[in-house]
Amino acid sequence: MNPNTLYPLKDFRNTVLLKPLIDASAVTNVHAGEYSYYSDFEDPTGFLENNVLYNYGFSNTSLRIGKFCAFAHGVRFIMADANHATKGVSSYPFAIFGGEWAEAMPLADYPFKQYRDIEIGHDVWLGLEVTVMPGVRIGNGAIIGSKSVVSSDIPAYAVAVGNPAKVVRQRFSDEDIALLEQLCWWDWPQAHIEAAIPLLVAGQPQALWQYAQQHGLGANQNG
Repeated sequence: MNPNTLYPLKDFRNTVLLKPLIDASAVTNVHAGEYSYYSDFEDPTGFLENNVLYNYGFSNTSLRIGKFCAFAHGVRFIMADANHATKGVSSYPFAIFGGEWAEAMPLADYPFKQYRDIEIGHDVWLGLEVTVMPGVRIGNGAIIGSKSVVSSDIPAYAVAVGNPAKVVRQRFSDEDIALLEQLCWWDWPQAHIEAAIPLLVAGQPQALWQYAQQHGLGANQNG
């Protein structure tokens, strides 16, 4: 598996790896780790235009996506530039139309709410048509159900659904989640990730921990 291949599935053009797609673009505030992918029923190469919305640069915020994330068709990230100033009487964005309206109060002087970057952890699965709102952080290993709207932070290894998305359960115990957060398996050398695929797909955190102990693996074990 080559992390720099745009189309990772032979003879299929409905799935792209995000890192090479972003690296080949002029967009500088969207980042993705290796092996994270987006699947689309039509053209996944339009991800930056069709799925990262309102990315005008006014807010100086970024979208940061970890490694080994899986994004289904129609996933959308709403960047902070979508927001209107709401501290005054009107939320109307007069200045964007230029002319005398912009001279009356430049856009730079509008009292916009300040947002953090949108941060998607490693090994996160976003289901069909999930919407992620500005400033949201989704933890490692989280799963977000189809058509959910994520407007607040989701912890690591949680399952969340709905509008607004609410956590319905944890995937593992607190102890096992702590183990997985320590292991950072997504940073292991590729050879060890490949060897551990049966444990990653069908095993439990303790078994993965034992594998890591046997091979001297842990956090940030890039190779």
